[in-house]
Amino acid sequence: MIPRYTLPEMEAIWSEEGKYRSWVAVEFAVLEAQLELGVIPSEAREALEKKDRIDYARLRERAHQIEQEVNHDVIAFLWALEEQLGPMGRWVHYGLTSSDVVDTAFSLRIQQAGKLLLEAFDAYMEALKRRALAEKRTLIMGRTHGMYAEPTSLGLKFLSFYAEGQRHRQALREALEGLRVGKLSGAVGTYAFTSPEVEERALAKLGLAVEPVSTQILPRDRHARLLTAIALAGGGIERLAVEIRLLQRTEIGELEEPFTAKQRGSSAMPHKRNPIRSERLTGLSRLLRGYALPAMENQALWHERDISHSSVERVIVPDATHALYYMLHLARRVVEGLVVHPERIRENLTRFGNLYYSQGILLRLVARGVGRQEAYGWVKEAAHRALREGTPFETALREHPRIREHLSEEEIRAVFETDFLAHVDAIFRRVLGEAGALTG
Repeated sequence: MIPRYTLPEMEAIWSEEGKYRSWVAVEFAVLEAQLELGVIPSEAREALEKKDRIDYARLRERAHQIEQEVNHDVIAFLWALEEQLGPMGRWVHYGLTSSDVVDTAFSLRIQQAGKLLLEAFDAYMEALKRRALAEKRTLIMGRTHGMYAEPTSLGLKFLSFYAEGQRHRQALREALEGLRVGKLSGAVGTYAFTSPEVEERALAKLGLAVEPVSTQILPRDRHARLLTAIALAGGGIERLAVEIRLLQRTEIGELEEPFTAKQRGSSAMPHKRNPIRSERLTGLSRLLRGYALPAMENQALWHERDISHSSVERVIVPDATHALYYMLHLARRVVEGLVVHPERIRENLTRFGNLYYSQGILLRLVARGVGRQEAYGWVKEAAHRALREGTPFETALREHPRIREHLSEEEIRAVFETDFLAHVDAIFRRVLGEAGALTG
């Protein structure tokens, strides 16, 4: 991921040093397990005792030099590591194949990245919840097809993003749990020169479970599930971002991204206050969806394994976790700093009259015995007259000859007293429990 969208704690995991640290962790977990089980001689403990004295800067530099000659990154790593460990370093990687180390270490780093993602997700969700509660009673025009529909609650919008976020966080957590596995089963997964006992013991030291059936690698549906969960999480953030972008448009102006005192909106037009953060979130979510597809393409490999997936994963997994982590932090800041313009919200509610009571009139007519389609036509006629002539909708209804045959002025007026938020507490309770009864 380019530095612009990289946060340091995630970068530490996916750095070259982070990679070598995870490879060393796997190699030494196996070495320790083999010592405990008597697979290798006790003298090999000399190598194990040097684990905490490895010079990772030197290891990285030397491995890169060797790789230029051997064109194999794991062999280069092992060669450089053995140079630091001395003669007993020959017992490192005993009975393993490259993917035993690479795939298991990959799972370790994915778990580390996942911990950061889940923590960031929790902070983002908390911001959504606070905003939803704070705006629960803020009546705002609801729009379908981009057109005025009926009023809703601004808090309900944020509650919807929160509820969706709950699903995405759960999917991400489950996908990460699905990758809390490793494999140390040898060249094609048969333990020909190692054993299930060594694998189980070594993986336990790393906090990983055993992949039930491995080939030379872990099955890639696990990784595809993770990338898909990440893409869906990004899509949920994008839905929030698009809503903010739409409601910030000049002609609507109901919400606005935080805009700092020294921030500039345009190099040419000083008046501009653009929703650049939300637009950035929209763009990054497209990347996440793009990463999900090659992850699914990686599922079907030749026989016990080819390496067509390898180059793909070196890019998509670090980049996807980087991007989502950045997005979660940015989205939280946007939600926390969001500016609500209540006067503009009220202005827009009445900008085109109160046609949004049309469904209430329709239902009253149906309840009085009028056929639904006929009643619909009458209300439509009154609504279009109100729009065309600038007549108050209530007046157009009272003056419609067919409607007045069935509804009194009092019945019409009663519809215009409808409380659109009468059941909002019930919806909040479904999502937040008793906390949903609170208002921020």
